[in-house]
Order: sequence, then structure tokens, then C-alpha cells
Amino acid sequence: MKIEYEADEHGNHSTSVSVEINSNRALNLLVIISISHFKQLHTPTNLLLLSLAVSDFSVGLLMFFQIVLIDGCWIFGDIMCAVYQYLAFIITSSSVTTMMLISADRYVAICYPLHYSTKVTHKRVQVCVCLCWIGSVIFQSFILQDILKQPGRYNSCFGECIFALSSSAGLVDAIFTFIVPLSVIVVLYMRIFLVAVSQARAMRSRIAIVTLQKSVKVTAKKSELKAARTLGVVVVVFLICLCPAYCFSLSNEDYNNSSSSAFVIWLYYFNSCLNPVIYAFFYRWFRKSIKLIATLKILQPGSREANML
Repeated sequence: MKIEYEADEHGNHSTSVSVEINSNRALNLLVIISISHFKQLHTPTNLLLLSLAVSDFSVGLLMFFQIVLIDGCWIFGDIMCAVYQYLAFIITSSSVTTMMLISADRYVAICYPLHYSTKVTHKRVQVCVCLCWIGSVIFQSFILQDILKQPGRYNSCFGECIFALSSSAGLVDAIFTFIVPLSVIVVLYMRIFLVAVSQARAMRSRIAIVTLQKSVKVTAKKSELKAARTLGVVVVVFLICLCPAYCFSLSNEDYNNSSSSAFVIWLYYFNSCLNPVIYAFFYRWFRKSIKLIATLKILQPGSREANML
């Protein structure tokens, strides 16, 4: 995918992208280390966040190749160009699917709280995450089979790295990696919103009988609702950053030559830096883990058992 950037004579555009790449890697690496290291953070929901962080970190690695495109032409050959495009599509597909899994996780937690611990187990989430990535690899191999079979077939001259999907392949990709997941996410979060509103009304009207057992149950519900709001922000921001890319693609405009394509791609890449910022703002455990990592206390014996909640 060749993106045309207008860099000024001082190369400020390249510098800004370099800063974005470093921020992406650092922030998402903190999320990966935090969830992987501390045992208390090994929850089904955090496992989904770990999958999302891996996707975002991979986006930062791919952005390195965008700098190559900004500074000049593609120098890695047609095969690496095809691999780059293939990985970009896999990461996008897995990110969207992970967002759908996050929505499903919050749906069960809010709408069926008594069954959450039995329905959403660590092993089941692991299987879902693995299927998410494996499915993305298989699905995108069919979507990009022309590029994988004959790398560089759409390049018109040496140094180009562009992609082109047939109308049928583009439509299938848009349906299964955008329209269907978006519909599922919207439906699930609308249901979550309705349940949250009904619970808030019930609490305000004091319909529920206040007992010690009920009080504990309400506290658990508040915790789950807070997590749902936080992850809802992540989902909404993700969709805001992703929708322009797919809308642009479905509009049948020239993806490689349009001046707006640069902004569309940058917006998607920029989203990968936002998720850790949202975690830092809403999650106390992430702020605490950053402090432990920064002070190197994470290297001390027994640090995995630290109280993060």
C-alpha cells in the first residue's frame, strides 16, 4: 500500500511519525508486560486487552515501513511488500475481532453476572483469542491470494508497494471485518446500555431490599459497569478511527492516489497509541504497574504476586 505524504523540507512529517512509533511501542509494551507479568491481572478480560495490545504493538512495527515510504521508495522487494500488506490486513482483522470479543465479554458480565464466572473462563478466552488470530490469518490469505501468489503484480514501476483488491474481495473483506463486527458491537453495547440504565433507575428508586448479601452484589455490579464504561470508550474510539478507512474503501475511490488516504491510514495507526492512554486514565492497576516497571521493582523476587487491584 503506497501512501503519498507531503513532507516539508525539514522532514517534520517523518519526525512526527517516528515519535508516534516510539510512543506506540513504549505504551503498548507496558500493557503487554503488565498483564503478562502480574498474576493478579491474569483475568479473562485482561487477556483480551493483551491480545489488543499485541495488535497495537504490531501496528507500531508496521509503521516503520511507512517511514521508508515517506522518505523514498520501497527498498525491500516485492515479496516483503506482499508480506507487509498481508500482516497489515491480519492485524486489522484481529483487532476488530478482539473488539467484538471485548463487547461480548462485557455483555455477559453486565447482563448475566451470576453466570459470568462459569461462561467466561480463562481457558475459553484463550481459545477465542487463538481462533481470532488463526481465523484472521486464514481469512486474509483468501482475500489477498492474488498478491501472495504473485507479489508486485500491481506495481507499475520499481520501488512501488501498492495493493489492489477485486470488487468481490473488497466487499467480502468489508462485510466480515467491518460491517458484521460493527453490527455485533453496536447491538451488544446497546443491550449493555439498557441494562445499565435499568439498574441505575432501580437503585435510585430503592426498589431493592438492602441486605448485606445484596450490598455485596451491588458493589460487584458497579465494578463491572465501570469496566464496561472503560472498555466502551476503547471500542468507540477504535470505531471512530477505523470507520473512515472502510468508508473510504467502500466509496471506490483510488486508495493509492487520493490525498485523503494518508490521513485515513494515519488515523488508524494513531488509534494504536490511544488505548494505553485510556487504560492509564481509567485503570488504577495500569498506573500502578507503570510505577513498578519504571522503578524496576518488577525485577524483584515475588513481584509477580504484587497486589495490583
